Amino acid sequence: MENDKSAKIQSISEIPLGHKIAMTDLKEGDTILKYGHDIGKVVKNIKKGSTENWLRSEEEVDFLMFFNRDILIRRREEFNQKGVRFKFLGDLTDSKIPEENKDLMKETEEITKNNNTLNLVFAFNYGSHNEIHNAVLNLHNENINENLELGDIESSFYNFFQYPEVPFPDALLRTAGEKRISNFLLYQLSYSELIFIDALWPDVNEDILDDVLLEFNKRNRTYGRN
Repeated sequence: MENDKSAKIQSISEIPLGHKIAMTDLKEGDTILKYGHDIGKVVKNIKKGSTENWLRSEEEVDFLMFFNRDILIRRREEFNQKGVRFKFLGDLTDSKIPEENKDLMKETEEITKNNNTLNLVFAFNYGSHNEIHNAVLNLHNENINENLELGDIESSFYNFFQYPEVPFPDALLRTAGEKRISNFLLYQLSYSELIFIDALWPDVNEDILDDVLLEFNKRNRTYGRN
């Protein structure tokens, strides 16, 4: 069945699993890039490392740091030429992150800041609880002498998040048969469509994304009205 490539999805988030498998060729990046061209400008959030990852073994933490560096060293210029804009969501000031990783992420954001074909947001050292707590703290510090009403907070709270210009995801795609959100974009996912698939992240191809898009377009998005 031919898929409608003019679908409504403009922002999709993903929680991929299996870092070592994904290391093989990073082909998922090429698939998403091509698909992004087909359906229009897409904001894509990919969870590549959470604040909870520091609890893993030293070997796996070292691998995650290497994985981050490898993506940026080997693929950054290629993605830049294709018009991809990188953003890194999370606490990048953490002393546990190697300085080389910090420098590469900062350089990549600067190099690609004027690109507009596809927005690729990597959640790195990210935890949604931390993001919300920081937003509360920033709101408090900026309005410490103000007597705020609930309406004031409702209308401006998201402005205190790290990237308030990034829209809320239309959909969350979780791979590998897992059916949980794992402290990822808890505030932003309030009305996102949650789609769970059994395929592993490196195996996600255009056929699978076609099916995801078809599933998304079957959903009746009421935003709480029903």
